[in-house]
Amino acid sequence: MEQKLGNPQKTIEIIKKYNFAFQKKFGQNFLIDPHVLHKIIKAAGVTKDDCVLEIGPGIGTMTQYLADQARHVVAVEIDKNLMPILEETLREYENITVINEDILKMDIHRLAEDYNGSRPIKVVANLPYYITTPIIMGLFESHVPIDNITVMVQREVADRMQAEPGTKDYGALSLAVQYYAKAYIAANVPPNCFIPRPGVGSAVIRLTRHEKPPVEAKDPDLMFRLIRASFNQRRKTLQNGLNNSPDVPYSREVIAAAIESLSLPPTVRGETLTLEQFAQLSDCLSSQG
Repeated sequence: MEQKLGNPQKTIEIIKKYNFAFQKKFGQNFLIDPHVLHKIIKAAGVTKDDCVLEIGPGIGTMTQYLADQARHVVAVEIDKNLMPILEETLREYENITVINEDILKMDIHRLAEDYNGSRPIKVVANLPYYITTPIIMGLFESHVPIDNITVMVQREVADRMQAEPGTKDYGALSLAVQYYAKAYIAANVPPNCFIPRPGVGSAVIRLTRHEKPPVEAKDPDLMFRLIRASFNQRRKTLQNGLNNSPDVPYSREVIAAAIESLSLPPTVRGETLTLEQFAQLSDCLSSQG
């Protein structure tokens, strides 16, 4: 077998051979550190029984490492210019399927059915900042059978995912992720582990899906509308944030009474509420009809 990708020399050799041009619109940064690659595989807990969905394989660096550990890897890459490179770098592996598609437009239920008999899959990805939230929330909200999602993201995004109430990083993303999964930062990754070097540090975070959400809300959709409204105007009180939102169809009086019923002061801000309190607030409001 040829030398694996994951070291700078081999990666640069492939990039030059195909005269590959990095596209900013796809947020392309290729990993060149085998230690980090091993940390990702370990964090994801990949075994020979697993079907892994890799989002954004790039030139196939992590794909090679995943294929060594998994039963099957389905790698979904949006950039058609990477297809001939992936054909070369992955040609020795029989347990990899490469699909040239936009992951946001794919039927992942069908993918899990076709490649894993609808059993839970593991998702591994090195995600650009602009698409991190849509992909992760899309996977959770569509109720695709998933065991865990292990992703490389900007460090500040990883911090937001596991932030606690009342902290500067706490927000709608924190609550959404924590509703669906347990978040754990497995490794911090400096910019020099990538080609080209990003301007910020990254982190590997594992999101292990809850068997059932940690809170029960009668209307989860309303709960998330309340969450988004309360953080859209972060400096305002919770009452004013909800009252100003077109997505919250309740009068100021009803909102004030609901907040009071939780034994919270009228001046409370949304950033101090726990997921459980948002669930209680949405239950109180939904009972108003």
